[in-house]
Amino acid sequence: MLLRTLLADIGEHAIRGNPVVDVRGLAYHSAQVRPGFLFAAIRGYTHDGHVFLPQAAGQGAVAVLVERPGEVQGVTQVIVADTRAALARVACAFHGHPSRQMTVVGVTGTNGKGVTSYFADAVLTQAGHRPAVIGTMGVRGPGGTVLTDRTTPEAVDLQGLLADLRDAGVSHVAMEVASHALALHRVDGTRFRVAVFTNLTPDHLDFHGTLEAYLGAKRRLFEIVEPDGWSVINADDLAAAAMAQASRAPIIRYALTPGGRDRSARPDLWAEDVHLRLDGTSFRAATPEGAVPVELHIGGAFNVANALAALGTGLALKIPLEVGAAGLATVHGVPGRFEPVREGQDFAVIVDYAHTPDGLENVLRTARQITSGRVIAVFGCGGDRDRTKRPVMGRLAVTLADLAIVTSDNPRTEDPQAIIDQILQGIRATGARRARFEVEPDRRAAIHRAIAAAAAGDVVVIAGKGHEPYQEIHGVRHPFDDRTVAREVLRERLGSAAR
Repeated sequence: MLLRTLLADIGEHAIRGNPVVDVRGLAYHSAQVRPGFLFAAIRGYTHDGHVFLPQAAGQGAVAVLVERPGEVQGVTQVIVADTRAALARVACAFHGHPSRQMTVVGVTGTNGKGVTSYFADAVLTQAGHRPAVIGTMGVRGPGGTVLTDRTTPEAVDLQGLLADLRDAGVSHVAMEVASHALALHRVDGTRFRVAVFTNLTPDHLDFHGTLEAYLGAKRRLFEIVEPDGWSVINADDLAAAAMAQASRAPIIRYALTPGGRDRSARPDLWAEDVHLRLDGTSFRAATPEGAVPVELHIGGAFNVANALAALGTGLALKIPLEVGAAGLATVHGVPGRFEPVREGQDFAVIVDYAHTPDGLENVLRTARQITSGRVIAVFGCGGDRDRTKRPVMGRLAVTLADLAIVTSDNPRTEDPQAIIDQILQGIRATGARRARFEVEPDRRAAIHRAIAAAAAGDVVVIAGKGHEPYQEIHGVRHPFDDRTVAREVLRERLGSAAR
């Protein structure tokens, strides 16, 4: 594709060199460059892509996208104010604007993006569409599920992925849109027909700096949704009004009650007669025109909110509530989201991705609601991530669980014990008795302790990693799946009891 064609939508720019070179591929890492490629020099947190311009040219790049010109010969230089923002639009053009040929639903929020996307996929499937899902749990489409490194891929990868899905016959895409992706322009140029907001609580402050900046990043999705599309907003969340104010599109509001917290407008969709169980939830999805029964095969009041978000998405796309409810009934669990591990034991073991204060609070409160026994929590906090939430999660765990076992999550490059010490600050600030919490840095051993301590009727919650099949320690990902480990420990316990 001709370079000047790729640059049509990027806004103000300057060109040094030939604007009609033929571009055969795009790269944002110099090692990815092949002959005929355009290389985008991105300023990252540890490296500046401009340093690698000579390497990119040496590997055959015919053009480079830069914020400042470099000393490279025989290569066309495109100078822009922000290479990330420009690259996103170049990637859209290179792949033929795939989002314009499908219906893309963007889901943003601190918690619930993954489940909401899975639920939306089920609603769309029930309506006869051919959808796919992109998010934390990977890409699920016609060819099965493929794991990915990021919730929302980099712009070049995202547009290539959307093009592949388009070419495979996908009609709709439900996509998690992370705050990082919005702040770093990964989704610029993507056409969103529906924008969904689940909730907002403090998270990723290591990246955004302030809660206001975090909220501002989330708002961007509603600033770029198509004006003739829809915004679906959780009216129970305190940030609902901010998202609604930013929206270019008309709004469908949902809430767990007919009132909702957003007093500026009543919800259009809400829940009635909610009944929570370990293996699912039943409720009635209500609108001013009437209500339909909904049966979920996944527990938690928070998943009722996620289901309402998916039903609201369906309404935005002219899918009747009855059809949406039938679709939700086909979802028999979401990987690592309030996922029970059953080996015939007389107590419950739940694995959940809860890795934020709000997520942990939700899952522990739900565990309390569905048992008359004890709640035992196993959790840690990820390394190289927002440190401010660590004592908060410690306080919540020891307050809401009968026994909190503090362990390692993905320590990444940090010292696991240092992370645990920060969690313990929050626990000790509550004045909790020592019998209410334990420390076991080895995650497998911590899961073993929790299951060994469980009695009939108890609920063991293993929180933080959910679907992840690894534990990252010192930059190395070791095979580790909470569900697999829990299953092994349960079999060991039940086998010992049988002998």
